[in-house]
Amino acid sequence: MSEESLFKNTPLSDWPLPPQKEEIPGLKEEKTSLDTTRGEKNTVLDMISPAREPISQRQAQARPELPGSLETELEQLLESETLEQAQALRRDWQDFKQLHKLFFQRETLSVQWDRIFKPPQEAIQAYETLQARALPEDVSSLLNKLVVVKLNGGLGTSMGVQGPKGLMEVRDDNTFLDLTIQQIAHLNKTHSCDVPLVLMNSSLTEEDTQRSLQRYSHCPVKIHTFLQSRYPLVRKDTMLPLLHPAGWALSGHGDVYASLCRSGLAELFTAQGKEILFISNIDNLGATVDLHILNHLLQEESSATGGRCDFLMEVTDRTRADVKGGTLIELDGKLQLLEIAQVPREHTDEFMSVSEFKIFNTNNLWVSLECVRRLDRQQALHMEIIASSQTLPSGQEVIRLETAAGSAIGSFARPRGVNVPRSRFLPVKTTSDLLLVKSNLYELRGGALEMSERREFKTVPLVKLGAPFTKVQDLRTRFENIPDLLDLDHLTVSGDVTFGKDVVLKGTVIIISNHGSSIAIPSGSILENRVVSGNLSVLDH
Repeated sequence: MSEESLFKNTPLSDWPLPPQKEEIPGLKEEKTSLDTTRGEKNTVLDMISPAREPISQRQAQARPELPGSLETELEQLLESETLEQAQALRRDWQDFKQLHKLFFQRETLSVQWDRIFKPPQEAIQAYETLQARALPEDVSSLLNKLVVVKLNGGLGTSMGVQGPKGLMEVRDDNTFLDLTIQQIAHLNKTHSCDVPLVLMNSSLTEEDTQRSLQRYSHCPVKIHTFLQSRYPLVRKDTMLPLLHPAGWALSGHGDVYASLCRSGLAELFTAQGKEILFISNIDNLGATVDLHILNHLLQEESSATGGRCDFLMEVTDRTRADVKGGTLIELDGKLQLLEIAQVPREHTDEFMSVSEFKIFNTNNLWVSLECVRRLDRQQALHMEIIASSQTLPSGQEVIRLETAAGSAIGSFARPRGVNVPRSRFLPVKTTSDLLLVKSNLYELRGGALEMSERREFKTVPLVKLGAPFTKVQDLRTRFENIPDLLDLDHLTVSGDVTFGKDVVLKGTVIIISNHGSSIAIPSGSILENRVVSGNLSVLDH
């Protein structure tokens, strides 16, 4: 049977509109939260149910005092730990006690909706305004004041990858960490500058990351690391912490400021003349050093704004895929980050409205090093506490307390947002994202992924791969090689589907294999604006 006859399927224009995502059999929506990090395979955290519920006001008002006997119990548990580990856990325990106290001192667990206002226009600048400003002839004078910080505490378990997510291969045999180091090495070589890389590792990623870094002992990048804190989970019934260290959870990326200062690196960088921290998630391939943003922060005239911007958050336009992302608001006259966990339940739909809240936080943050150190010394870095309910395998219901780095924006005197192009937000959270960054949509230049010039429209296609594609190994098994996606607008794949070599996908392509059926797309196929369904396979002969 010829390939042509196999693909006498219905043109997309002749089909009724496809069902919504949740109605397509086999499709599974990837749900994310503030900190998607989960524990190692055999730890308590790895077996916690991913379902998270808001904490009720009644629970928050229980306000128990932590009994002194907990200190004695903790010390007994720490006897089995190494000296270094015991010291770290004691330090984290002191931080947790303060977080626990603040959690129960809050008047409400969600913001008062009538106090929320849209930020003033001048609070969020257009990236084009920054881009229009000429860069200095000596770009190294800017870069030598910069420190790049990557949040590297998470694992790749949600995508079926063992070990740190930063060590997951994403493009041309390069990991997230490889690409990050290549980007900074390219900057340092090109501009004869000294931009250091700092990794905030966790207890889950430290060992493997350090082992991987041994390959870079002679690269032109100074690489530093420090450890993220861990906090006990809190019992929902008694509101008291579970003390055994095996059940402690990561603190959330809001810990980056305090842990960086505690490590001594902030003081070191100040002595070296560094002024700006660029903080971002290691799995956001769009979070590269931007000279226009850096130039704006360092060259801004103080007299025009009452002082140089000390905290700049990159935001970008919301789409329907981003409705749960945090957004900037004005609250009590200050620029603040509003996360969905803070939104009263009756206003959730309003928060998720693209027309009401038009931007969201990319978690690319440019922060004054001097201000971070001062606020840390004064214990004046205030971040909203995110409380999420989880269930242990035993059935014990617990609460996880964490903070988000972006919510520190309210602690700074002159914060601002900048509305950046979507290209600066390229996270890899699912295999759908991974398919895109592995494809010919992007070209690798100096460790950075850039949209191919051969693509006519510079928008990123919408890709939805179903449950059989959830893991990285599924992607390798079901695609003989990565399809040509240069002219793709939208791809939905549901059910048992495999792809041969050198497949080309154009326009809108929907492939639905119903339960009990399978579809094998032949090698060399070109699908353009097509819906393929039913049962389809090609036998070699």
